Amino acid sequence: MRGRALLIPTPYMGPLRLYGLPLIIGIPPSNNNGFKVNPSRRGVAVLENVRLALVVAEFNYDITSIMLEKAKSHARLVGAEVTVVFKVPGSFDIPFAVREVLEKCNVDAVAVLGAVVKGDTDHDQVVAHQAARKILDLSLEYGKPVALGIIGPGASRLEAVERAEEYAARAVESAVKLARRKRLLEKMEACNGETIE
Repeated sequence: MRGRALLIPTPYMGPLRLYGLPLIIGIPPSNNNGFKVNPSRRGVAVLENVRLALVVAEFNYDITSIMLEKAKSHARLVGAEVTVVFKVPGSFDIPFAVREVLEKCNVDAVAVLGAVVKGDTDHDQVVAHQAARKILDLSLEYGKPVALGIIGPGASRLEAVERAEEYAARAVESAVKLARRKRLLEKMEACNGETIE
């Protein structure tokens, strides 16, 4: 695959596109860690790869381990490099790890993975809502995408298992798309009616 380019279809959100053109992710001819940037190549956009961190809850690990494997394989599919995997005890602990990763690791985006399964009390509501709120706060504070891949609240164990791969893939895809679109916006001289997609 050296020196060639791949058209990357995406099963959950349609094909990746840039300014209405199909997105091609270039495979570098050298053994370096990043893809080369080439804004236009015969009507097809070529972008750098994205350095992605995954933060994964160990609670309900029978579910989150499936999510972790799917997230890694989907990251490869969309041309992202998983540079760090940070495991935490539970979904409530994810914001702490996200902050540490954003402060100390050279990443473009983070995808968080967890499963908050409904129990006999409303504990799942508290955990999921507080984690989601703080994850959003950290994304805005650090100016980097942090994509939410936490199943729940209110999901049964069976529903969580059924949704595991989909939530993981969507979180990775969201993080990667936002990181790439952020780069495009940063390279634009002015916003003159452009659509960044």
